[in-house]
Amino acid sequence: MEATRMEHWWPQLREIFGRPVLPLGATGLSLGGLLQIGLLVLALLLVAGRLKKWLVGRLLARTKLDASGRQAVGALFHYSVVFLGLLVILQTSGIDLTALSVAAGGLGIGIGFGLQNIANNLVSGLIVLMERPVKIGDRIEVAGTEGQVVEIRARSTTVLTNDNIAIIIPNSRFITEEVINWSYADPKVRFRIPVSVGYESDVRLVERLLLDVARNNADVLDDPAPAVRFLEFGDSGLHFELRAWTTTLIQRKGKLVSDLNFAILDAFRAHGIEIPYPQRDVHLKSGGPAFPGSGPAGAAEACG
Repeated sequence: MEATRMEHWWPQLREIFGRPVLPLGATGLSLGGLLQIGLLVLALLLVAGRLKKWLVGRLLARTKLDASGRQAVGALFHYSVVFLGLLVILQTSGIDLTALSVAAGGLGIGIGFGLQNIANNLVSGLIVLMERPVKIGDRIEVAGTEGQVVEIRARSTTVLTNDNIAIIIPNSRFITEEVINWSYADPKVRFRIPVSVGYESDVRLVERLLLDVARNNADVLDDPAPAVRFLEFGDSGLHFELRAWTTTLIQRKGKLVSDLNFAILDAFRAHGIEIPYPQRDVHLKSGGPAFPGSGPAGAAEACG
């Protein structure tokens, strides 16, 4: 009974799946052909992803390329395999690629209007991968966002902030906006810590204490050595700047500045150095009324 039903339905299924639904190729593209193309594309994406992981994690790991360089080569390899694989799948499915010229023209118009931002980000992603203005692990600041680059994809780049928040930045911003890369060519970064002291302070003692604080911090480099600059005479005090280099706390600037500020405050209090606060001196002139119309003459005029 079941075999009879299958013999009854099988020709109908073959007719449904074999009926042309798209006028592509010599005989058109059937529903079964579309299903076959979909399965082949899915298999292509899986194989391309596995090949990329093997290339980045195994083969390129033996070379001198850093993590960002391996990811860039892997991404370009992945896109190339997918592109060539799609061409092979379409050709073997009997689709004449020249017949897609009209569709390609319509797609180009769509990209020019509705998809231009996506296309811009994709092209920018390729530029970022090839020129490598930012790499995985870099500390960057772009469009008001500061953090560590953890992933670079075709359309966007993921930046992880110190609050452990992942921010997705479109790649076009790395091309059109100013990007600050704290670790582009050298992992050493110099931080500036402003310090103010009272006018009665011994400036040479202040300089020595600031240098001692920097030298005693394990995260501050000895080479380049820390330095102190006497910047200016302020309204309420003398303004100094401690300049310290580090490689360990590039991703945690706030911690280094906080540690140095704690140590500076302790050193200043131990040596009696005053940290000033805004103040104003008011001088009153004697020998005349403080305000126009005040005094006996003013009072007489007011009574009259």
